[in-house]
Amino acid sequence: MNDELKNENSKLIDVSLLNAAVPEDEKQIKAAFEDRNWSEIKSADSWVIFKVMAEFVEGFDKLAKIGPCVTIFGSARTKPDNPYYKITEDIAAKLVRHGYGVVTGGGPGIMEAGNKGAHEQGGKSVGLNIKLPFEQHSNPYIDHDKNINFDFFFVRKVMFVKYSQGFIVMPGGFGTLDELFEAMTLIQTKKIGRFPIVLVGSSYWSGLLDWIKGTMLTEANINPEDLKLISVVDTPDEAVHVIDEFYSKYLLKPNF
Repeated sequence: MNDELKNENSKLIDVSLLNAAVPEDEKQIKAAFEDRNWSEIKSADSWVIFKVMAEFVEGFDKLAKIGPCVTIFGSARTKPDNPYYKITEDIAAKLVRHGYGVVTGGGPGIMEAGNKGAHEQGGKSVGLNIKLPFEQHSNPYIDHDKNINFDFFFVRKVMFVKYSQGFIVMPGGFGTLDELFEAMTLIQTKKIGRFPIVLVGSSYWSGLLDWIKGTMLTEANINPEDLKLISVVDTPDEAVHVIDEFYSKYLLKPNF
């Protein structure tokens, strides 16, 4: 029995290797377990409800008439000398020349490149910023009347999906993957209509795609048809062509 316990314990994760909580995290963790009376709960939750409502109202009001737009996702950490920064600029510029506006997360890196490309072509340049403890600040290439700041990720995500005619996904981190898989999930479950999702950088995305095909598909956790939700390209011309080709079937033409 003791040998069995030793074997079982040896398989457990050594929690000492996990990232330790910083003081701010510890404060939030402890607060989650504190007893609160009904009055305190009601008061705090009521303010959250009003804040969420205010963010939805501002987003709907500012974005209702922006016309056809394509959202570009990607890392906030990408520097201007990175080849993907220039590719993003070129994609945004080409989208504007084809009649689309450009929406980004409003921050630096790939987001800045997307807004810059749209701005320099005189197109609509939208930034949906999120308040974060690091990394995120508005870039200077967003139209002043289309720069919106959010506290809540889920409100911001609604705006991306509601006002975009396509997603172009550049190399990025956890946030980029979150946005990519959310869009794929909404389309897969038919919560929203199909729209083009374009991954740029075949070498960057190949490992993820190989895992999806070799593991998720093999385990029958997705259907083969789900792989058709995305296109993989390497150049600005190819990326914009996917968007144009998709909407040409529906005789949709950008209206600005």
